[in-house]
Amino acid sequence: MVRSERSRSAASHVFVVLLVAAVLVGAIAAAILALQTQRSSRAEAEQLTRALAQSLADSPSVIEALDGADADAASAALQPYATAVVEHSALDFITVMTSTGVRVTHPDPARLGEQYLGTIPATPTTLTEEFTGTLGASIRTITPVANAAGESVGWVAAGVTVESVAESFLGRLPSAVAIAALIIAAGSLGAFLARRYTRRIAGDLPAGRVRDAVASYESVRTLGEALRAQTHEHGNRMHTAIALLELGRTREAIDILAETSQQSQSLVDQVTARRDGDPTVGALLLGKASQAKESGVEWSADIAPDAPRSVLAPMDSIAVLGNLIDNALDAAAAAPVRWLRVVLRSASNGGGLVLEVSDSGAGVPAAVREQIFQHGFSTKPAGAEGRGVGLALVRSIVNEAGGTVEILDEPTTFRVTLPGARASRAETKGPLP
Repeated sequence: MVRSERSRSAASHVFVVLLVAAVLVGAIAAAILALQTQRSSRAEAEQLTRALAQSLADSPSVIEALDGADADAASAALQPYATAVVEHSALDFITVMTSTGVRVTHPDPARLGEQYLGTIPATPTTLTEEFTGTLGASIRTITPVANAAGESVGWVAAGVTVESVAESFLGRLPSAVAIAALIIAAGSLGAFLARRYTRRIAGDLPAGRVRDAVASYESVRTLGEALRAQTHEHGNRMHTAIALLELGRTREAIDILAETSQQSQSLVDQVTARRDGDPTVGALLLGKASQAKESGVEWSADIAPDAPRSVLAPMDSIAVLGNLIDNALDAAAAAPVRWLRVVLRSASNGGGLVLEVSDSGAGVPAAVREQIFQHGFSTKPAGAEGRGVGLALVRSIVNEAGGTVEILDEPTTFRVTLPGARASRAETKGPLP
């Protein structure tokens, strides 16, 4: 049975991604090294032809032979000399010619006395070029030969065929391939170790299940913090009321208890007034209201009665709304004026749910508005629970549900728009029959 993409474990995903990355890096490295090797082979050929052509042009025997008037005598003196230099060097040919370009040496003796086929500069100067002559395409350098009086008496051309350059390149290519293979091998080892490490943490859970586990952890954490704050606030009020009763100040004790009940009841009424109320979201908001008061942040919530039920699972709803409120609480607590507002309403098209969390904080700089949704990025110092997970998780959950996350200014607002239940099913499962 073939395993589906959804059933593939997170560890396998990590292994495949890192392995593909290693292969791509290795292939790119091989291509770059091959190109560099090719350029190096050509540059060395140009340097070789230039050096030997110049050396031969300065040779006294070459100068003496070309300075005479007899071309045949020059051929008899220089042809063996040129052949010997070619045999003991990496050159493929040496052509010595008169000042008018008539060959006095050539690898093929039958072509002696013919006109040189390459470019002869109009003025006595050294020229390196690629030219196709009697031996095929070659890289060649032609340089002038001058006598003791400084007069130009001939030319020397030294060349290496393109085929020889290619052979030199192919001889060096295995080194580039070996380096690329080492890169791929190192990357494959890294991918294997990463898979083992990921498997130790996540087992064989699929990637989606790992995200769900992180969402569940974040949901439990934020709900736990909210409930702790609520318990702490109610405990303080109860202790105060009991103390007042012991002092005989019954009316004040009743007022404190009535105020506590009224504040909680107001939020409960908003939650239960919704057409499709969600008890988990209601419990979260009750806890976060207490947490805001504990932090000295003014809390307000506006929950529209016609706001539809979220398409998210309860734990995902808590993870999304809880993380947005936590970030807003941190931002508001650091501001001179401290307030936070939560809005739940239906979308303008009437088919979805909009969650808005606004605060009085300094806002999110434009330069990091995309980065804050990346896993591991945070503008806050790392704590025991880690940072840089919440907003990345929010975007992951919302995107998977087919929704969007926006950041608005004045005041700073995180707006989550979720599709309606019917739209969400249509996007994930196709049209209904």
